[in-house]
Amino acid sequence: MSGHRILVVEDTALVRRVLCDFLRQQGYEVAEAATAADAVPMQQAFGPDCIVSDYSLPDGDALGLLPRFKENAPEVPIIILTGHGSIDLAVRAIKLGAEQFLTKPVELAVLGVLVERAIANVRGRKHEQAEASRENRKSIDPFLGRSAAIRRLAQEASRVAGSESPVLIRGETGTGKGVLAAWLHRHGPRASESLVDLNCAGLSRELLESELFGHERGSFTGAVASKPGLLEIAHRGTVFLDEIGDMDPAIQPRLLKVLEEKRFHRVGDVRERRVDIRLIAATHRDLAALGREGAFRSDLYFRISTLPLMVPSLRERPEDIPELARNLLHKTSAEMGRSELTLADDAVAALQAYPWPGNIRELRNVLERASLYSDSNQLRRQDLRFEPVSAIQAEGADTGDGSLEDAERRHIERALRTAHGRMEVAARALKISKSALYAKVKRLGLRAEA
Repeated sequence: MSGHRILVVEDTALVRRVLCDFLRQQGYEVAEAATAADAVPMQQAFGPDCIVSDYSLPDGDALGLLPRFKENAPEVPIIILTGHGSIDLAVRAIKLGAEQFLTKPVELAVLGVLVERAIANVRGRKHEQAEASRENRKSIDPFLGRSAAIRRLAQEASRVAGSESPVLIRGETGTGKGVLAAWLHRHGPRASESLVDLNCAGLSRELLESELFGHERGSFTGAVASKPGLLEIAHRGTVFLDEIGDMDPAIQPRLLKVLEEKRFHRVGDVRERRVDIRLIAATHRDLAALGREGAFRSDLYFRISTLPLMVPSLRERPEDIPELARNLLHKTSAEMGRSELTLADDAVAALQAYPWPGNIRELRNVLERASLYSDSNQLRRQDLRFEPVSAIQAEGADTGDGSLEDAERRHIERALRTAHGRMEVAARALKISKSALYAKVKRLGLRAEA
């Protein structure tokens, strides 16, 4: 129970104080509001796990507040208190999303049970969703293969998964650092909570700061509404920061404060917020060398590298390539709705001979492209096209081929037009993270809504 947040909305000062004191005694962190006008901004700022609201307020009622509460956080349960209850009113409140409807005077013991049950129900639903997600993603195995390098990684990851300490995953682009981060979260102590990820590469300081910490309305041009950052969204869960070596140096001390003190401020806000997260970071860069050059804070490096893991490149485990390729082909066959695809011996030999600068990501794309172009259910050496795919997929690589970049630009432009410039919608359509789409938009010189 301890650590959960309750927002109490009640205009009568004495009643509000009694409710708040009782809930604090139960171990909750409590915020309060006396009017409807104050309640919604307080919800946005405080991020409660449950809301207890009086029905009648000086500037409105709970029926008007419920849709606004639900718009901000659909999953948060709301308990309505009223001095003049009726069946019709209760039915209307429940239809609008209220969890419970209590008639005053409220027995505090009953309220305590209902609050505890409401929060437990939400946590239960989250746990079910996490279980469903685990089942859906169980085929994504970061340790597929029999090489000594991947077996060593599996043993090390199993040892650190149950820890609350930060984990730093190192490895080349495309080796599956994000897949490993998801595995660590699913097998860690916060598996039933959220996993929130952000790719730091290519993000400006302002955008990264806003995405990570959130911002208040009017804090900068275009900030038309308050927005919680990923740290708040991930409260009690896990934050995965990919390519943390590209994080702007001005943001690094703020992240260090979060890790050490569990405190931060939104952009444009003086109010200090508390957050409890586990950090998993990943990078393809040498952070120790960046620290010596002054490009990455040494104190942050030491803090996030408590538990280091190194993901081997495909060049270091060529014996795993046949199994990886067959696993990827199995998924591709299912997604394309065609018969099971197999690999001829000459195709396997070619896959093992190729150096894979883009690692598993490049392997997946080579196989997907071959599957699209081949009319046969058995892929041969001549079906495999290496260079065009590696040129596009290897992050940070200079393609040297305008047609490939043009194709990527047209693909992203088409997704943005279809989404009417909305980055979140376009990112979902492209099956990449919003931060990765921002990085591509910036690199290609495109324009879109923030």
